[in-house]
Amino acid sequence: MPDFAMLDFDAALAQLLAQAQAVTTTEAVPLAAALGRVLADDVCAAINVPGFDNSAMDGYALHVPDFSNPPEQYLVVQRIAAGEVGTPLAAGEAARIFTGAPIPAGANAVAMQEVCSVDGEQLRVNLTLKDGANIRRVGDDIAAGAVILPRGVVLTPAMIGLAASVGVAALNVFAPLRVALLSTGDELVEPGLPLQAGQIYNSNRYVLINALKALGCVVSDLGIVPDDQEATIAALQYAAQSHDVLITSGGVSVGEEDHVKSAVEYLGKLNLWKIAIKPGKPFAFGKIGACDFIGLPGNPVSALVTFLMLVRPFILARQGASQTSPARLPLIADFDWKKAGDRREFLRARLNATGRVELFAKQGSGVLTSMVWGDGLVDLPIGQTISRGDVVSYIPFNSLGA
Repeated sequence: MPDFAMLDFDAALAQLLAQAQAVTTTEAVPLAAALGRVLADDVCAAINVPGFDNSAMDGYALHVPDFSNPPEQYLVVQRIAAGEVGTPLAAGEAARIFTGAPIPAGANAVAMQEVCSVDGEQLRVNLTLKDGANIRRVGDDIAAGAVILPRGVVLTPAMIGLAASVGVAALNVFAPLRVALLSTGDELVEPGLPLQAGQIYNSNRYVLINALKALGCVVSDLGIVPDDQEATIAALQYAAQSHDVLITSGGVSVGEEDHVKSAVEYLGKLNLWKIAIKPGKPFAFGKIGACDFIGLPGNPVSALVTFLMLVRPFILARQGASQTSPARLPLIADFDWKKAGDRREFLRARLNATGRVELFAKQGSGVLTSMVWGDGLVDLPIGQTISRGDVVSYIPFNSLGA
């Protein structure tokens, strides 16, 4: 049995990413099914957006012959709604126009309706305008031929909308990873069933299922494995045969009822075990045949934090994503932290009304309410203390998909 040295967080993450073999198979999916998938090819615009000069607001399109000496009044000669095409304007003429409607030939400015007064067909503009005011020019947003989405991005609703705006109906994406999920522990009970003495509800199962689905994975929920060596070996062997990645929660520590670590070593190879982070020290990574194995701690916060900070980047890299690191913001601490630790700590926190970062009162690895209360993590290096007013490294949950 190998003797594993406890790795620091950065070394562990680097090792995971170095062993993340990106999928090469691709498939075309319609826009409605593309959310969370990783783009396999650049998307280029075949058209300009907008495709024609159009009005940025409701108002009046004007033909101003001289902006230094504009007419006192304009003659309103037509009405142009979105989807309609007007006729050319002569000098001193105006067209009632609505947002998104094409600018008629001859028009060189749009006056918003709030600064206009109309008497019959006579229009007076109560504001000095500049050439091109309130006109969205052809190609202002996107020029034909431009790369609008680069290969490797994880598709968001806005990105999918951008593809639709240039007429793309389907996107070429990398095939999803097939991920098997196993929970371990005789103490676990499914929600909806009565609890017996010493039992707890299995929250990790539902946290991880949904976190994996949000990453575009195809998830096989293989349920709960009892605390038994033979049953654990059988469950891991079965899962590894038909999946790209196998994730377990619980059972990777060194207790008499923790069988996952030894089962992986029996079936395959364990490359990483124990990381100098808090929460989440008992984290494991290895291989069972061609299947990647990841063992998460059993405590709910430990499982979720290690998933977000280690597993999520690994999954993204395996799915061909070009960016796997979350955003980090330098923010001001609204707390004191005097307990210098010997492990890298990820503290549950949120922005308060002053724009500073405050901590949840209880930072225990079983306190899942801290992840709901918070909106991010404070990344605290080994041996560091924090005084109120110090700058801290803050990782927002929205950059982690949480």
